[in-house]
Amino acid sequence: MTIRRPRLFPLVLSLPLLLWQLAFFLFPLVFLVAISFWTVRNFQMTPDLDFGNWERILTRNTFWDAYARTAMLATASAVLTSLIAFPAAYAISFKLSDRVKQWLIFVLIIPFFTSYLVRIYALQVFLSDAGIINALLGMLGIGPFLMLNTTFGTLVGMVTLCLPLVILLQIFSLNFVNRDLIEAAHNLRCGRLRTVFLVIVPSARVGLVIAALFAFILSFGDFVSPLYLGGGNPPTLSIMITDITKSGQQWPRAAVVALMMIGTLLTVAFAAITFAYKERGK
Repeated sequence: MTIRRPRLFPLVLSLPLLLWQLAFFLFPLVFLVAISFWTVRNFQMTPDLDFGNWERILTRNTFWDAYARTAMLATASAVLTSLIAFPAAYAISFKLSDRVKQWLIFVLIIPFFTSYLVRIYALQVFLSDAGIINALLGMLGIGPFLMLNTTFGTLVGMVTLCLPLVILLQIFSLNFVNRDLIEAAHNLRCGRLRTVFLVIVPSARVGLVIAALFAFILSFGDFVSPLYLGGGNPPTLSIMITDITKSGQQWPRAAVVALMMIGTLLTVAFAAITFAYKERGK
């Protein structure tokens, strides 16, 4: 009887990833949990085991209002971004030649060369009361409409942040759809719209769900759009963290908010991935 020894080469290759996760995710997370129980005296953090920070944050209506608002904005952003991105990803994946597809993918990567903050400042020029959009609407005798410092402005910024990435992820997912299934659907006289919803979307479900998940994660933790396009009031959780740290250096209470955000994102990610791979698991 031969005993199989574990192969060392795959373990060695995975070691850098493991060290990276330990250094930049697990250790900071453990430290964040630890300081959430510390106390602040005379603007100085003191190591302690005090549950007062958790009680103070979780019993405040302002926290739960901000939590619900942040979750609503992130969900709306994920849904809107996915719906806007899918027609573009479908056209690029199924209707265009490989050369045109390569150029469009390059165009989608270009926004990542520019700072997100710069793009948000540019959107202020478009969304302000005397901005470009209201000026164009004024030529038609419409408006002006209040778009800046509103929920609409926040959603515009979040969609702007997520849209290029979501389109790219959807394109990569649609590229792996079996074209034979589409031909079979057409041979069975399935219309184009039914083919999209009954064949293409189920076949690319994993990639579509992952793309929406990325949009939710980016929007849930976004600080720039709610502040510079939404006005920062009422606050989201990311804005609440900065407000708490400014008021008496209450980093432990801010850690509580951050841990609630991390817990929410992990829960949503686990649920989304479980849903995406549910049929495959069966």
